[in-house]
Amino acid sequence: MKRILITGGAGFIGSHLCERMLEEGNEVICLDNYFTGTKKNIVHLLDNPYFELVRHDITMPYFIEVDEIYNLACPASPVHYQYNPIKTIKTSVMGAINMLGLAKRVKAKILQASTSEVYGDPELHPQPEYYWGNVNPIGPRSCYDEGKRCAETLFMDYHIQNNVNIKIVRIFNTYGPNMNPDDGRVVSNFIVQALKGEDLTIFGNGTQTRSFQFVDDLIEGMIRMMNTPDELTGPVNLGNQNEFTMLELAETIVDLTGSGSGLIFKELPKDDPQQRRPDTTLAKSTLQNWEPKVQLREGLGKTIEYFESVLNQGKKERISITN
Repeated sequence: MKRILITGGAGFIGSHLCERMLEEGNEVICLDNYFTGTKKNIVHLLDNPYFELVRHDITMPYFIEVDEIYNLACPASPVHYQYNPIKTIKTSVMGAINMLGLAKRVKAKILQASTSEVYGDPELHPQPEYYWGNVNPIGPRSCYDEGKRCAETLFMDYHIQNNVNIKIVRIFNTYGPNMNPDDGRVVSNFIVQALKGEDLTIFGNGTQTRSFQFVDDLIEGMIRMMNTPDELTGPVNLGNQNEFTMLELAETIVDLTGSGSGLIFKELPKDDPQQRRPDTTLAKSTLQNWEPKVQLREGLGKTIEYFESVLNQGKKERISITN
């Protein structure tokens, strides 16, 4: 049994990681300040004697004895990370410093959940780990992009200077149950709009592309990365190599939901990448032939079921309050 700290553990990805770590027989400490995470994602775990929930903001130091740290804490959708950009970059930078300091003190292995956003609007496609990216350091997305880039620098410097055992993964677009209906990401936006019978909002002309990986595939990749030999620090891309335009994604979701929704087009946000797809050669060669197994239609089906239950529960709660 390992003692594992998961920052951002009540969030979308963190809650799935908490479940998986408990299933594998570990003790889990879930740390979250609930800015984007929610207790609803992990409330079913509270009866487990090996699960502990702590309300804490990682911009402040935290002291505990653990074997491994998964640093996931940071708002990850533009709606949330642009709401308070200074807080976003503080979470990435100061949070990394505090968690790396903890890892150094207790000699814990630590994994940084970085992002494909470190590549910016890429001029190289697909994006391999050796590509340095094309990032605007003063744009509306830079609080997140540059915060994550700085966190990677801190991780590597703590490894080189202080011999901290680090792992870095760069996460590409991920979707699945436990996403926030209001998080502003394209998959959740499209599904919620389709289920409500609203027109799907496409920014730009819809020809920009993304790759989408189901959350279970990501969790498997993260755990495999944590368990690699100490000399493998990363960064390693984790994502699905299948690429879809926004129009293709919208049409698929309308089809799967049986919705009569149409499409409306709005201006593309500043610095929004035109292409995004990982080169996962390194992940396949170093993570026991890891590659995503859940294809888009299957994963979207599971995600749609989740959002249907969330929206139905919301209707029941409103009716109860009205009565």
